[in-house]
Amino acid sequence: MSRADSHEHFLDAASVEPAVFALRPDYRALLLVVDGLQAAPSNPASEELLDLAEAHARTLLGECAVEELPHVAAWREAYRAFGAKPQRTRNSLEALTRRAREKLPRVNALTDIYNAISLLHQVPIGGEDLDLYQGPARLVRATGDEHFEAFANHAPVTEHPSPGEVIWRDDLGVTCRRWNWRQGPRTGLSDQTETALFIFDALDPMTNEALRAAAADLTTALTLASPGVTVSQRLMSAQ
Repeated sequence: MSRADSHEHFLDAASVEPAVFALRPDYRALLLVVDGLQAAPSNPASEELLDLAEAHARTLLGECAVEELPHVAAWREAYRAFGAKPQRTRNSLEALTRRAREKLPRVNALTDIYNAISLLHQVPIGGEDLDLYQGPARLVRATGDEHFEAFANHAPVTEHPSPGEVIWRDDLGVTCRRWNWRQGPRTGLSDQTETALFIFDALDPMTNEALRAAAADLTTALTLASPGVTVSQRLMSAQ
């Protein structure tokens, strides 16, 4: 099987459990696989994009409180629906937008770019190393027995999600807790990543057109940073 076929197979096998759609029928996940990435430190192009995104976030925060931003508010409601307290465990979009009041840390070109797109389009985005996945990506409600490998005080620990918590997982365990709150280091992006999986999480009022526009902008930025990348994507919804 060619790499392109393998990526299409991965996307075809990805799924969202009906219990998640029962919780939020308006939920959509856009999965984007980008192959052929070239590791690079933060550079003038990625810095400029992130500077632009930070400025956009500050403009939004000058108009209303972060929890009143439409997509942030929708995610706060979604968190409450499965028992999480959004003021304690913030969705990734809210957390990133809050941090943009100050200058965000520059990590590397890949991370800087997708953080910038998340801020500019106000959509939660997770970035993962596809080559580190075991089996397909699945969004499910947890039983509580799943394993989540994390770090505490710089030491590896194994956590378990709460029963009913919405999690992304593969065959080995949890890859992201509380929908889009905390990604696990096992499948995290690194300087060795050549094939990335980006997960865009959308709720109303974000439209499918706006969701696809965010994916298109990320694709464009990554293509400029790594000419020759190949891209596959899939949109999953309750319809």
